[in-house]
Amino acid sequence: MTFTGFIGKACMFPLRAIIGACVALKIHPNVLTFVGVLINAWAAVHLGRGQFVTAGLIMIVANIFDFIDGKVASELGAITRFGGFWDSVIDRFSDILLFIGLIYLYTNVGRADYVMVASFAMMFALMTSYTRARAESLIAKCKVGFMERPERMVLFMIGAFSNRMAGVMWVILVLSVFSVLDRVILTYRVLEKKSERPSLVDRSPLPVRMLWNMFYWTFERATWQYDLMVIAILSFVWLVPPAWIGDPVAFGNGPIGWLLGR
Repeated sequence: MTFTGFIGKACMFPLRAIIGACVALKIHPNVLTFVGVLINAWAAVHLGRGQFVTAGLIMIVANIFDFIDGKVASELGAITRFGGFWDSVIDRFSDILLFIGLIYLYTNVGRADYVMVASFAMMFALMTSYTRARAESLIAKCKVGFMERPERMVLFMIGAFSNRMAGVMWVILVLSVFSVLDRVILTYRVLEKKSERPSLVDRSPLPVRMLWNMFYWTFERATWQYDLMVIAILSFVWLVPPAWIGDPVAFGNGPIGWLLGR
């Protein structure tokens, strides 16, 4: 079992109890979805104040609601087309609120550069969801690209608890750009009746294939490839000294800065 798979299974133990309680109380899943966005709005307020740890704790609660609504709907037999639409719309509001909290913070500290980083990260995060939704109105499936919503939410919490939000913004921005491109490429190739994977890639040297697989992401969660990507992301977020990326609010130099005496 991969370590991300193990973490996922471990987290399911308490979540099953919460799901069971919601089913027993017959709480409608649409209500759970709406409560989740209200809690994320509360987290966004604390992000805007620079109270990252508090925001991280609140985001954990919000994402419990975000995760269990679909499970509760399944258990109650309350899965509807409107429920799927409602969940998707509310998720976008949750995403936007968290980014707005950071944009407000960076505006208050006078950092126009990070206002733009957070704004572009928000734009491409929303476009990642939109391109999949639009693509799947034309083709059967468009689930490529690494930076989906669960990864964004986990990164937000990691950035909050470790006070490395600037690094997280860069990761979300760059990988969201590639996720959008991945979905455009896949949709084009399927609609034009081409192979989803260009044959030239398979004939390329190993380093080229590795780069292609990294940026044209097709691997599922809880695979060893996914674990390696997670390790690479966490290494960047936690090890790169905040000064190197001009983090407006982080403190400390991190392990690399410490080793270099900076």
